[in-house]
Amino acid sequence: MQTRITELLGIKYPVIQGGMAWTSDANLAAAVSNAGGAGIIGTGGRSAEWVTEEIRRAKSLTDKPFGVNVMLMAPNVAEVIATICAEKVAFVTLGAGNPVPHIATFQAAGIKVIPVVPNVKLAKRIEAAGADAMVIEGMEAGGHIGKQTTMALMENVLPAVKSIPVIVAGGISDGRAIAAAILMGAEGVQMGSRFILTTECPAHAKAKEAIVAATDTDSVTTGYSRNLGVRCLSNSFTTAYTAKEVAGVPNEELMAMATGTNRKGILEGDLEKGTVMVGQSLNVLNDIFPCQQVMERLINEAKAAIERVSKIKF
Repeated sequence: MQTRITELLGIKYPVIQGGMAWTSDANLAAAVSNAGGAGIIGTGGRSAEWVTEEIRRAKSLTDKPFGVNVMLMAPNVAEVIATICAEKVAFVTLGAGNPVPHIATFQAAGIKVIPVVPNVKLAKRIEAAGADAMVIEGMEAGGHIGKQTTMALMENVLPAVKSIPVIVAGGISDGRAIAAAILMGAEGVQMGSRFILTTECPAHAKAKEAIVAATDTDSVTTGYSRNLGVRCLSNSFTTAYTAKEVAGVPNEELMAMATGTNRKGILEGDLEKGTVMVGQSLNVLNDIFPCQQVMERLINEAKAAIERVSKIKF
């Protein structure tokens, strides 16, 4: 399945792994890349030293291209960027901040730049600024989300951006969704939740089991009314957080309340006081396999879906 994004990144399939905080490490990134996609190391909450070690470890595990996700609002972002440029990864995805000032820095180091954007205005700005590609991510995604659905973003952004490849993310959990994005005009997809449910992902077994057991109505969004939207599985924490959000407590109190909950949930397995950030397409997330097996199934599902469409008579 060749598209502009497979050509740009030198990968077999147009499937990018999401840069999920605490779980997107070298082991997962290398496994996704070895399976034909593009793995990503997530730097959220991590030190520059950890990033250096994981990049080098990923290089020892794969000779395929992989990337690094940079959270631009991180207090140590300058150190992280310097580390990535020194280590020469294939590409970066950029989120949680203004990516424009950083595009030239990465490209000067020979690193392709793929910002994550939530609307047409920023998409056009990113295109004009010379990014190599972009990810448009709908609010069906797990973790921090924007205001538009994946379908709306595809409708709004894909016709507006022509010169660089557009990757679609948000609720993409199986091959049918990959096919839908490609048929809409996307050059690839980014998937996070599907790769949590792999044997190579370091997420806690309890967190993985909770995702497998979850159904379509089990994800909630906290902080949405404050532009602090985060999608995760419903639990005691999300109920308490939402009560304070509705009661009108200051944003600072809400942010302090949420600090550390992602690691506590996804990495330590505390399913009540922590958070398990996962996308909304939960009913198809019901098994845990190695990345190679997951990728093969995704591509087979996508091919079958596209073949069904090709048989429709107009």
